[in-house]
Amino acid sequence: YYRSAVGTLLYLVKHSRPDIANAVRELAKTMDRAMQASMKELKRVLKYVLDTRNYGLRIEPMRLLKAWHVLMFCDSDYAGDKETRISVTGFILYLCGVSVSWKSKGQKSVTLSSSEAEFYAISEAVKEIRFVYQVLLTMGVQVELPIEVRVDNEGAIYMAENRPTTTRTKHIDIRTKYLDEFVEDDFVKIIFV
Repeated sequence: YYRSAVGTLLYLVKHSRPDIANAVRELAKTMDRAMQASMKELKRVLKYVLDTRNYGLRIEPMRLLKAWHVLMFCDSDYAGDKETRISVTGFILYLCGVSVSWKSKGQKSVTLSSSEAEFYAISEAVKEIRFVYQVLLTMGVQVELPIEVRVDNEGAIYMAENRPTTTRTKHIDIRTKYLDEFVEDDFVKIIFV
């Protein structure tokens, strides 16, 4: 029952329910060892889904725009996983005001500061922006540039805009170089929220 219910929730997250992404990610971590607490949490999420079943993503027809507006919000929690101290990256991408892409995923490595965790989240968000941008270009859609990436950590914004390569930040130098391309070319603009 537990695996089937979590699988159903994963389907919902992928197709229409970004609001439960983080809770379902946590449930999926206990697939092999679901205990009473996991079942209680699963029931809580299922109740929330049922109570909000009339909510949804709203896509309304709008006048044809010359260039489409893309907006990204991203965030991370610093060392949020109590067992591994891995931070979780989350982002949501809006296209003309409609959420079209979202993610909540544990980062691949432990970060040493909240700024580094947020910077990692920015680089993951920019990878998604780049993909969506390429899809839109292939479809012949013009996109407003620069694309705004809204972040709530001033240290991460500074790192994204100022190429910090010191002994304290050398371990994230590759992500810095990756992000530099897009910031310098005015493809993305990192904004404090």
